Amino acid sequence: MQKPFIIEARNVQKLYRSGQLRVEALRGVDLTVTAGEMVAIMGPSGCGKTTLLNCLAGLDTIDDGDVLIQGDSLRNLGDQKRTAYRARHMGFIFQDFNLLPTLTAVENVELPMLISRVPGRKARKRALEMLDMVGLADRSRHRPAELSGGQRQRVTIARALTNDPAIIWADEPTGNLDSETAKEIMDMLCRFNSEHGQTFVIVTHALEIGERTNRIIHMRDGQII
Repeated sequence: MQKPFIIEARNVQKLYRSGQLRVEALRGVDLTVTAGEMVAIMGPSGCGKTTLLNCLAGLDTIDDGDVLIQGDSLRNLGDQKRTAYRARHMGFIFQDFNLLPTLTAVENVELPMLISRVPGRKARKRALEMLDMVGLADRSRHRPAELSGGQRQRVTIARALTNDPAIIWADEPTGNLDSETAKEIMDMLCRFNSEHGQTFVIVTHALEIGERTNRIIHMRDGQII
């Protein structure tokens, strides 16, 4: 029996306008992702990979079509509801880590929970558990500047997974890492995918990363090819 679709894109179109300039970033994209699947989105620079991820995740609005997450249309949600939906159901991993430099590792990890109004003591306990899970229990009091690139990305992963999201969106998660560290990070993502059944959508330029996913989606000129 086939698992249900957790992500559906239906004829998604995205335009960027600047004065007289009109760029079709996404041109009628149709896509489905099954719950628990790990997919890679690949293609040349400027083909629309990150735009597609941002539109699927509700970080960016679309001009036509629809995006459904777990059967719910993102177009029918206002900005506030969409933000709350992301906080509850989604996690994000970015190439440049997006950690707050003044906060320690554990404070960075617990931040999404505090925003979601999880009590402070419970949030701290969960954040420490997540850092332990990514092998950074001994670095919980360190600030990002005191961590290596691989360690920072581990903190980012711990933060992304802390609310036990159904979907994790990753935009070039190994882009700033050397090949050995990139493999370690990908090992970790594959482990979470297989052990917890979470859905991963990964934008990457690296074929060795794409080849470790269940399926590669190739894009060119704003379309899936």
